[in-house]
Formats: sequence, C-alpha cells, structure tokens
Amino acid sequence: MTDTASAHADRLRELAALIERSTGGDGLHATAIPALRFSRLSAPMPLPMRGVQEAALCLIVQGAKRAILADEVYEYDASRFVVASVDLPVTGQVTQASADAPYLCLIMKLSPSTIAELVTEAESARAPLPPPSRGLFLQPSSVEMLDAAIRMVKLLDTPHDIPLLGPLIEREILYRVLCSPQGAMLRHIGIADSQGQRVAKAIHWLRQHYAQPLRIDHIAREVHMSASALHHHFKAVTAMSPLQYQKQLRLQEARRLMLSEVMDAASAGHRVGYESPSQFSREYSRMFGAPPVRDVERLRSL
Repeated sequence: MTDTASAHADRLRELAALIERSTGGDGLHATAIPALRFSRLSAPMPLPMRGVQEAALCLIVQGAKRAILADEVYEYDASRFVVASVDLPVTGQVTQASADAPYLCLIMKLSPSTIAELVTEAESARAPLPPPSRGLFLQPSSVEMLDAAIRMVKLLDTPHDIPLLGPLIEREILYRVLCSPQGAMLRHIGIADSQGQRVAKAIHWLRQHYAQPLRIDHIAREVHMSASALHHHFKAVTAMSPLQYQKQLRLQEARRLMLSEVMDAASAGHRVGYESPSQFSREYSRMFGAPPVRDVERLRSL
C-alpha cells in the first residue's frame, strides 16, 4: 500500500469512528451543524428506495451504495464521493453493510450562496464554463477532503466553535469539489443566470408545482429560456425530460401519501394531479412494479 493509500485508509477509519460515535443507531441523523447529517445502516437494503435526492455531497466512509438516475447506474463506496448539484429523483440502495461494519455516510447539503462566493473568489474555479452536464457525479475522495470532513465532524465536540469554524470548513470542502475534474456543474449553480442555474430554477419550480398541468412554455418564461433550450439543458442535467421529472415527483408523493397518511389510491392520485385513476394506476405500476394497493401492502410488510 502506498503512503497516500495508507493515509486515505487511516482517515476513513477515523471518520467512521467519529460518525459511529455520533449516531449509535440506524437511520438519518441531524447534527448541530445545519448543513451536516449522517446516515447509518447495519444491513443492506432489501429493496431499492425511490426518493428525491436534494442537492448535497454524500461521502461514504464505510459500506457501499447504488444510485440510479433514469437508466444510469452509479456504484460508489468509501473510495469515491457523490455530488447531486440539483434536486434529482433517484433510486437508492445500500448494497454493503453489516452489524460489525455498518454503512456510514456523511451528507453535507450544498449552499448555492457559498458556491457563488467561491466561484467569484477562487482563481482555479474561473476556467471557461462548459455547457451544463449531468447533475449527479462521482469523484475519488482525497486525503485533503477527508481531513476537512474529520475537522467538521470534530466540531460537534465543541459546539461553541460551530458558528465560526463550521462555515470555513464547509467552504474548504466545496472548494475542493469545485476544483475537481467534475466541478463544472457545481460552478453552474454558483454563477448567476448560467444555463445550469436556470435549470436549477426550473427544477425548483417543478418541485413547488408538480400537481399542476405541465406547461413547458410557462416554465421556460419563468427561468428566461426558450422552450427548446430548457428541454435540452434539463435533460442534460437530470437525464430526463421535464415531463418525466414531474411524473416521478407525482408518483413518489402519491406513494408517500398512501404510506404515511393512509390515503386511498384514488385520492392520492388526484392529490398529485392525476385526473384519471386508470392512468395513475398504470403509471404507478410501471414505476414501482406493482399497482398502488399491492405496492403499499408490500412496503408495510417489510
């Protein structure tokens, strides 16, 4: 093992111990640092789970996971981190975890304002901006990245230091992502009126109005793009069209309503914007592999 590989392994072990101490049980854990959360799981997930991945950096320090965006598969473990530069409907499944070596992941929510400041200030982040690219990308984790993550997690032991030092460490981590080979899409989010930022605004609009009929011309006007440019760049970033994105949001919310609020299928479909119960059932079955009632029964039995 090279010195760099050995140092990388040492940092991962230290970070895993720190996160394990801060969690103590499976689930998603908030922390005293607003942008920081931890995820822990002591067994692989029996089924993949669909949800909207909010814009965040996810650094696995133990275990492995699979994420699927449209028909693209992303496999990652402690050797790489994943960044979602915009909110994306993703299917996720923890594939490697055990009681002795649980899946542990550090999740840092992205701050567009901090990214904008860094793009303005960092010379190395000012290279010519390419067109918007996929909003989900993998990048090898470095010793420097892990060092910064360790310092951030250690701040939880000294809460009085968090308001001053937390934002500084967050900036360092974002700076390292911005300067990576895959950092261009993150730069789009920090540059006012860039094509990538306009797509991010379109995504935000869709998330707020997913139950309304989709009028691409209206959304294009909202984000100051032509309809054809919006469709092209939206698909480049999300791997799906605006209509496909809206459909995923609708069906995921309907599933949540049936599971969490015990709503019947017809009411859930109508709540998320479907006028035809048969169309709702048909599209739900296509996405989740079973009709609404049977799918929800299966999930409740797990």
